Amino acid sequence: MRVIEIAGAGGPDVLTLATREPPTAGVGEIVIRVAAAGVNRPDIFQRQGLYPPPPGASDLPGLEVAGVIDAVGPLGDTPMRWAPGDRVMALVSGGGYAEFVAVPASQCLPIPDTLSLVEAAAMPETFFTVWTNVFDRGRLTRGESLLVHGGSSGIGTTAIQLAHAFGAQVIATAGSPEKCAACERLGADLAIDYRTDDFVARVRTHTADRGVDVILDMVGGDYLPRNVSALALDGRLVQIAVLRGARADLDLGVVMRRRLTITGSTLRPQTTAAKAAIARALEAHVWPLVASGRVRPVIHATFPLERAADAHRLLEAGHHIGKVVLTVTDDR
Repeated sequence: MRVIEIAGAGGPDVLTLATREPPTAGVGEIVIRVAAAGVNRPDIFQRQGLYPPPPGASDLPGLEVAGVIDAVGPLGDTPMRWAPGDRVMALVSGGGYAEFVAVPASQCLPIPDTLSLVEAAAMPETFFTVWTNVFDRGRLTRGESLLVHGGSSGIGTTAIQLAHAFGAQVIATAGSPEKCAACERLGADLAIDYRTDDFVARVRTHTADRGVDVILDMVGGDYLPRNVSALALDGRLVQIAVLRGARADLDLGVVMRRRLTITGSTLRPQTTAAKAAIARALEAHVWPLVASGRVRPVIHATFPLERAADAHRLLEAGHHIGKVVLTVTDDR
């Protein structure tokens, strides 16, 4: 099979087209003939040598795929709901940049008839991340408010749509008027250009100085005290990345007086059982919205597998709105 290997830590040019033997399905696994694979920022970090795969995971980049089941492994203790020929999308711990990938069956989700395989490939990483962080850890409920940093990213466009669909008010930050307009089209009540506006002041004004209930942040660093200032009483800050650094000064007195919660998570190192639980929650609560067309992935661009380096360059440039996807086989 054709794959994209990382020749060594470095820039996009270290992504190399190569050939390997296809994987086989282990106990409780399926092998997917990959039609498309999503491109995500953790792929860039792995390419740069900053985010090694967890033990036992493939060394190939790629954390989400969609395609058709090629083979089903031994059942093990859990009944197998899938069969060869089924269309599925899956969250994987690595190996997505390839024509075939083996994945625990429990991390797969059915693809609604309303979606193409390319659209489906843009979903697992962001939908798993948003559900577990905004709705599980952040406990966002109907009538509350959510601030999403990086609203035009894959995570951001997903968070805006889901929070809006579940009855929350949404504020997003983005880096240009075009990106802010895209956030508002997706359901944001207010989009703030962080390059020209103080998001804390705008949030305070928009909420009559109350602040927001939940913040989803991937920036970190000096955003931490500013996020705390933008939270309402009993507010929750959920950290999912630290693009501007993992360290910051914080007045813990403010956290205590205003009963704030600061939490966060990473998805890739979690157990198969934990990821399976997220998949089932998505299927129960979110998939009806996807099937009806109320929530859809936003795809900025697609590239063939052999142009993975170009896909990384586009993502790193930061001009995209939504997701970047690699097309792998003709089953699209």
